[in-house]
Amino acid sequence: MGDARATKTTAAELAAFETATRDLVGLALRSVEQLEVSLPQFRLLLVLHEQGRSTSTQCAQALSVAGSSVTRLADRLHASGHLVRGAEPANRSVVTLELTDAGRRVVNQVSNNRRRDLRRVLDRLQPAERAACATALDRLHVLLADTTLGNAYSPFPL
Repeated sequence: MGDARATKTTAAELAAFETATRDLVGLALRSVEQLEVSLPQFRLLLVLHEQGRSTSTQCAQALSVAGSSVTRLADRLHASGHLVRGAEPANRSVVTLELTDAGRRVVNQVSNNRRRDLRRVLDRLQPAERAACATALDRLHVLLADTTLGNAYSPFPL
């Protein structure tokens, strides 16, 4: 898909993507400011929102952290009512985690904040510019998700 015509990325193009990355990460981080949960806690809530009921081990893998880190995050989120702990029916020693309504509300609030902030900026672009950006970002996502690149580029819950 266009690979035959691919050329080396210029320094200016790379700088533009680095700037856009910082801008988008900044937007993502601002969307979790002033919440009742920390960024690491929100990341666990987001994993549970995307995956549904999951084991602590699955959450640790999705977050690329140690199991003990998930345990500490889950302790705080359970105490604050954002998730519930359970056990696998077939193996009661396997701890499962699941969002509560309060946890879903936090994830929805952050998603709404991000969409609002993105829309404010995107609405200022011409429709053709917006469409071109969306097409390029969709293609970039596919390339980053390409399994030949390895696990280093797997989606990172933020």
